[in-house]
Amino acid sequence: MTYALILLPEFSLIFLGYLICRTTALNRSVWSQVDALVYYLLFPTLLFHSIIKSHLDLADASRLLTGGLLILASGVLLAYSLPYLPGLRQHIQRREHAAAAQVAFRFNSFIGLALAERLGGAQGLLSIAVLIGFCVPLANVAAVWPMARGNERGFGGALLRNPLIIATSTGLACNLLGLTLPHWLEPTVARIGAASLALGLMAAGAGMQLQSLARAKVLGVGLLAIRHLLLPLLALALAFGLGLSQAHAAILLTFAAVPTAASGYVLASKMGYDGGYVGALITVSTLLGMASLGLSLGVLLPLYTA
Repeated sequence: MTYALILLPEFSLIFLGYLICRTTALNRSVWSQVDALVYYLLFPTLLFHSIIKSHLDLADASRLLTGGLLILASGVLLAYSLPYLPGLRQHIQRREHAAAAQVAFRFNSFIGLALAERLGGAQGLLSIAVLIGFCVPLANVAAVWPMARGNERGFGGALLRNPLIIATSTGLACNLLGLTLPHWLEPTVARIGAASLALGLMAAGAGMQLQSLARAKVLGVGLLAIRHLLLPLLALALAFGLGLSQAHAAILLTFAAVPTAASGYVLASKMGYDGGYVGALITVSTLLGMASLGLSLGVLLPLYTA
């Protein structure tokens, strides 16, 4: 499987947004409005629709779900701990860390879905849908928490007002209650979701400030090492420990190795943080995803099945 080709559309959209913002009249004044549209309408609609239409078979995928939740929790703990590690704390600014910590543990659901379908067909899609349905709300809460604290806002109020968390928690509740969208509304909602992915990636490119990577390179290296090296290795250990089937091990290794979520840039920007730095990390993560997916599925998965 050529992982570079799978990630090429995402990277191309980021690069396109970067070029448009810097070479045309569609400058930052335009893209700031796009950020708001994506944050308050498009991404919430996409997340709600993705979760409510997923088939969550908990009985069949309980061990896989346990592995996914442990990977997410480990990513959160490792990301949060970076400013407190000896030798690193003096090189990491708390405000930059609050915005960028999410890069280490959030995940690009759409790349995960595409890979799961190639790896396991319809059953692969159902398996990763369970992980997405439960992990997206938790990852969003973990992403908002340090930024809400840094802004000295009430954490509960920040969660209640955050459109991404509202959408994911509502979608999960509707899914578990067996509620679905009316058939006549489904095409409209699906088109809104498709628009959110493209505009979100282009907005990340438009807001990207690559020079900021040099200013906070220790933080960036730490977060990307967690996302693209430590979590895939942890996934292999959990696959052995939980006794997963080969199919579920492949899904767990995919989940651990995909690039970070594109919505991280919009979330950081709209909460008053350095979205340009987060956007640059998203771009690097998209590139590193080719390597980490190759590691997970080309090296670690054969070790598990040997």
